[in-house]
Amino acid sequence: MEFVRLLLVFLHLLGMGMLVAMFFLQSRAGVGAPLNKGWLHGAALQLVTGVALVGLSPLTGKDYDHVKIGVKLLVLVVIGVLALVYVRKASSPGWVPRALAGLVVVNVAVAVFWT
Repeated sequence: MEFVRLLLVFLHLLGMGMLVAMFFLQSRAGVGAPLNKGWLHGAALQLVTGVALVGLSPLTGKDYDHVKIGVKLLVLVVIGVLALVYVRKASSPGWVPRALAGLVVVNVAVAVFWT
């Protein structure tokens, strides 16, 4: 079961890395470019693996702070909603990629510094 947990953590971190990479790709595309669909894929990967990690916690013996998980989930839902709204549009305002990147940083900070 430990291997499954570590695999989920690995995929969860890859999802976070994908979100950070999307910011750099979006910056390279320039202001007004359509929002990259990778934002949705990274957020979905984070959501699925995060829910799986918390759901498997009784089997893995890990105990998670549910308030912290709730805050992380809320930030991820905001990322997902913003991405979903602006992926469908032909262009995105310049503040959207910066806001998404800021939310990703907030989520990582919550994960690391909230003990």
